[in-house]
Amino acid sequence: MTYCLGILLPQGLVLASDSRSNAGVDQVVRVSKLNLMPAMKDRVIAIQSSGNLATTQAVVTRLHEAFGSGDAARDLSLARTMFAAAAIVGEELRTHITADRKFVDPYGDPAGNFLISGQIVGEPPRLFQVYAAGNFVEATPRSPFLQIGETKYGKPILDRSLTPECPLDEAAKLALISFDATLRSNLSVGLPIDLLAYRADSFEAAPVTIEEEDPYWNALRKAYSEGLTALVAGLPAPPAVWGV
Repeated sequence: MTYCLGILLPQGLVLASDSRSNAGVDQVVRVSKLNLMPAMKDRVIAIQSSGNLATTQAVVTRLHEAFGSGDAARDLSLARTMFAAAAIVGEELRTHITADRKFVDPYGDPAGNFLISGQIVGEPPRLFQVYAAGNFVEATPRSPFLQIGETKYGKPILDRSLTPECPLDEAAKLALISFDATLRSNLSVGLPIDLLAYRADSFEAAPVTIEEEDPYWNALRKAYSEGLTALVAGLPAPPAVWGV
């Protein structure tokens, strides 16, 4: 399992992915789930993945191999919009699962899920979630974030605090708190965290990797935990008639 989060804002995008992949308690590896397509002046395209690691790695590798090939059906460098890019990812996923399903089914689920986001010149940044069937949905101002993988623990803080008006730095902070909640409650999600804050119209992407010893990460976790504990302690007690 893994956890990937994408946040779409007027200022740009905040993306975060963990790096744990496991096929049992004694088969745990660290694998980056945030992948950038090659840099171009007119586009930035990022792909985050969860699910069957063999499937997701194969899809991302094939998309890299097709990049710049001139094959309009598979080449993300030729996609005219991010919608078209999401369709390419969905079709590549369908192709791979169709070819492998009969061989993989006896051993497990071959499905994978993706977040694809970025910006192509002529349109604002966009964010899509590609399902295992290859179809997809798009983030909107009313639903400014999308998640894949182990989503439930990190969702409440986003539902309560994330708004379309959030600046990128505030959204990045909320993303990390969302990951802290997930790491505390689920051993299948683990460090390091790959974090990307993309500013609209910059066409520059520079992810950072947050390791366990990162001072900001640790200070944020400590302050959030202590603040939450103090907040709960200051809330009113239940009414005496409840018998508590």
